[in-house]
Amino acid sequence: MRGPSLFRVGQIWHYRYQLDGQRVQRSTRETLRLRAELVAEDAWEAAKLRARGQEPEPTLRELVGMWEQAHLLPLSPSHVSGVVRNVLAHAGELLDLRLGQVTTEGVEACRNTYLQGHARSSANLLLAQLRLLYGWALRRRMIRQIPWHVKRLRVQEKPRRLLPVAATSAWLEEVEALAEREPGMALAIRLMVGLGLRESEVVTARWEWLDLERGTYTPGATKGREAYPRPVPAWILDELRPVARPWGPMATTVTGKRLTAGRIQRVLDSACRAVGIPRLTAHRLRGTYATLLAEAGVPLPDIQRAMGHKDVRTTLRYLEHDMQRVARAQIRLAERMGLSAGRKNGEPCPPRAQGA
Repeated sequence: MRGPSLFRVGQIWHYRYQLDGQRVQRSTRETLRLRAELVAEDAWEAAKLRARGQEPEPTLRELVGMWEQAHLLPLSPSHVSGVVRNVLAHAGELLDLRLGQVTTEGVEACRNTYLQGHARSSANLLLAQLRLLYGWALRRRMIRQIPWHVKRLRVQEKPRRLLPVAATSAWLEEVEALAEREPGMALAIRLMVGLGLRESEVVTARWEWLDLERGTYTPGATKGREAYPRPVPAWILDELRPVARPWGPMATTVTGKRLTAGRIQRVLDSACRAVGIPRLTAHRLRGTYATLLAEAGVPLPDIQRAMGHKDVRTTLRYLEHDMQRVARAQIRLAERMGLSAGRKNGEPCPPRAQGA
């Protein structure tokens, strides 16, 4: 095993080395000897690692490119592009460091710089994406351990809105009016309200996955890659039967193109303003669906399956607690304390019944 030696070909420095009986010769593409020595040394170290069955340690920037190439087909294109864009845009000086050179202090400094213009939840997302990349490098044996440890920031939860039951009919009528020239849009929103489908499951919905005879719909392009039938409410079946087709996409634009998240959200926003309710997203429509199932007495495992969750803890995060029992208890407590509605300040409390 011989280390690298440099030689010139014209103005360009080249290197050669011998490893495990094989002679390797490459160009450094450098005209300066100092830079050429660094290139040759990196190539030599990488070759020794490969000989031991390990991957060479890349920079964070190189790791992002390698991870992207490895996951373009297996994962969702939007997920892959989101990770790549976010890390390349905000990792800053970390990008040109070797994976082992990235420290806890460096990641904390990167996070704090990011926090100057972004929310704490977004900073947690950036940390999660860095952990994702380092975890993949660990599995590929590029590194022996993750050299940094930064905890997630605690984020103040915001009140989660639900579609009011009393306003649902008027809200759907407004959606129908807004999407009068685009029936695929109205259908997509109905599927989200009535079946609790994800936005991605709505825009990929197909007629051949609908069983009108059994009254079920089986999403065939889901986040968890599962495919099992879900019951379709009668009010949606009545609207689907006259327009049902043997095959093809269910919810498209008038030109036959796939609906986008932005187009759907604009209709949702307009309908909410027209009815006078707070802004809702497609995700909160799923939360509304899960909560209404729980309030109707559906067991948690059945709600989990209807939502397409692999872990029941994910389902629990969607559910809003029914506070009506608390409200009824508050009324009883107020009556016992003589604070029932309608009594003026200073009035004596009504006498307590014997044995109460």
